[in-house]
Amino acid sequence: MVLDPSIEERPAQAYVGVRRVVTMATMNEIADRIPEIIGSLIERGVAIAGAPFLRYLRVDTAGEVEVEAGVPVAASDVEEAAVLPAGRYVTITHVGHPDGLTDLTAAVLAWGDELSLDWDVEDGLWGARVERFLTNPMEEPDPARWRTELAIRLAGQP
Repeated sequence: MVLDPSIEERPAQAYVGVRRVVTMATMNEIADRIPEIIGSLIERGVAIAGAPFLRYLRVDTAGEVEVEAGVPVAASDVEEAAVLPAGRYVTITHVGHPDGLTDLTAAVLAWGDELSLDWDVEDGLWGARVERFLTNPMEEPDPARWRTELAIRLAGQP
């Protein structure tokens, strides 16, 4: 696998989401909530401020995964908004079926470890480990062409 990640500074991003504990086999239970969140925001007249995402909070690939399905909004639009923190993120875009993201994530984490990057994770809790869905499956039904951005926050941020 050829890796070409970049490191970029990102501002904080407000979002509305739902959190669940799932397994890797039942991940669709949380991912399938994204259209529901989008529909609720549209119904309430809230503007969507970016691509929907999954935010991984705790990950045990052999067991349970605590994850949020989120949709970005303007912070002032929604009282109950959560926030992806500002900071430096390692980012890379995956093209293909989302099943390939597990291997890509492992490769990016290994790449960062080789460079002695300090990930924003403490006691198994990730500060911001996000998969942002850049392709709308309603517009592009072929999963081989879907684009997903992986973004993992580095430690040492304010």
